[in-house]
This record gives sequence, structure tokens and C-alpha cells, in this order.
Amino acid sequence: MSLDKLEINNLLDTLEASLRQTVAQRGLANPLMVGIRTGGVWVAEELHRRLGIAAPVGLLDISFYRDDFSQIGMYPNVKPSQLPPNIEGRDIILVDDVFYTGRTARAALNEIFDYGRPRQVVLAVLIERLGKQIPISPDCVGRNIALSPEQRVKLSYPPLAIQIESQGRP
Repeated sequence: MSLDKLEINNLLDTLEASLRQTVAQRGLANPLMVGIRTGGVWVAEELHRRLGIAAPVGLLDISFYRDDFSQIGMYPNVKPSQLPPNIEGRDIILVDDVFYTGRTARAALNEIFDYGRPRQVVLAVLIERLGKQIPISPDCVGRNIALSPEQRVKLSYPPLAIQIESQGRP
């Protein structure tokens, strides 16, 4: 199964509407939008453009904060995070492409708190795949999906594509 560009735009529309509502309800002021490398960055850039946020998009590489860091090999592809040096008291919109177990979001929160204590964090994801393992949930979601354990969601950009794969094959 794959989603075409129109379906992906519909997911982005849904996520944008949910995010606008959450921003208003929670009173986010001058939020900093932060995309989790790699897939969350293009989603964050698109939402940043749609919402007209003034501050540049922040980029977060959570490689050293993952709880499986010792299992991913000796030479992980780590890129620097790009956040303001102090985010103390800031409102943060944390963006990722797929939310599954919650472990990526937990790692991202750990890194964010190393930069300072934000006022609040809103978690926005394009796709929430059911299968949470820790008590973290997204605030805003483009779409929820349920997959079997041998399936996974694969997003690529560019070109913009979302595929559901089984046992490593589309």
C-alpha cells in the first residue's frame, strides 16, 4: 500500500488544522518548531511554512539520546542538532513523521531539556502507528494506522512518498 501526493497533502491538512487548534487552546506564543531528523524535518518545514512561524525551524538529531544507541553500530550517521542555545521558557512544537513506540519522542524530549526547560511542548506527527511502548502520545496527528508487527511505515522525501511494507518488501 502506498499513499500518493494528494493523500499526503490531506494528512498535512489534517495535521495543520489540529495543530492550529492546539496552539490556540494551549496559548502557544511565538513557538519554536523543531523537526526530528530525518523524516520529521520535511514535515516541520511544511508546517512551518503553512503556519507562518517567525523563528527558523530547529533540527534535532537524537542519535546519542536513543535507548538503542549501543545496538546501532559503531558509526551511526550523526548530524548536528540546530537549536537556539537557550530554549528556557519557550513554547516548542516538536514534529516527527511517524510515531510508533514513543521512544523517538522520549529521546527528543531528553535532548530538548539539555538545551533548557521549555514552557511547554506540543508533539505533532504525520502518522501515528499504533504500538506505543512508553507513556508518551502525540498531541496532533495527521492519521492513525494499525499495522501488524511485521509491517512498517516508510516515508521518503523527495519525492514525497509513504509506503507500508511487509517484511522489508513493499
